[in-house]
Amino acid sequence: MLPSAARTVVCLSLCLCVCQVRGSHIPSKMNRTLQNLLQYYKIPPKDRFSGKPVFAREPLYSRMEIKHLFMSSVLETYEKLIGQMLKQLPTPTPLTATATPGSPSKGVEVRAELNYLLHKIQDLRKHRYQEQSELVQRLQSLGRIQMDNFVVQSKALWELPWLYEQASSLSNEVKMQRRRRRRRRQAQRVKAPPRV
Repeated sequence: MLPSAARTVVCLSLCLCVCQVRGSHIPSKMNRTLQNLLQYYKIPPKDRFSGKPVFAREPLYSRMEIKHLFMSSVLETYEKLIGQMLKQLPTPTPLTATATPGSPSKGVEVRAELNYLLHKIQDLRKHRYQEQSELVQRLQSLGRIQMDNFVVQSKALWELPWLYEQASSLSNEVKMQRRRRRRRRQAQRVKAPPRV
């Protein structure tokens, strides 16, 4: 029994290695880089796994549009976070007589690894989350509106009827789309031949 189970595991492993599995994954270089950085920063496990994640998981269980918007914001935050980590590293110094070109200092390695991660995150945002990034920037600009400025207040009051109408019609449009989808599903159920 054990040899057949072992054979099954080996076959499955071989199949997964040989066949390309569709979907996203973390490249092995990125995984090694993350492990090296975790060792460098030496955060105790009790602090790292305190039960309070940096990024909430709830939005990932929402509709697809919300997931995309949330992930775009998370990636942007990671860009800023890694940028801050790079700023906090000591500045690289020129090679001295004691240092050999083949063995760079730990700070230079960490800088290179952080730059690698930053580049991967920027590529992902650029190629898969461009539209969401633009929307996030527009949403952030709403937070910078000068609430105590009388001119802004007057303009906002002037624009309110049009925006209110747009918001109302958008809400109604979403409801209508849901009704149409529901009706199509019901019609498909009626048209489908009974299962035997």
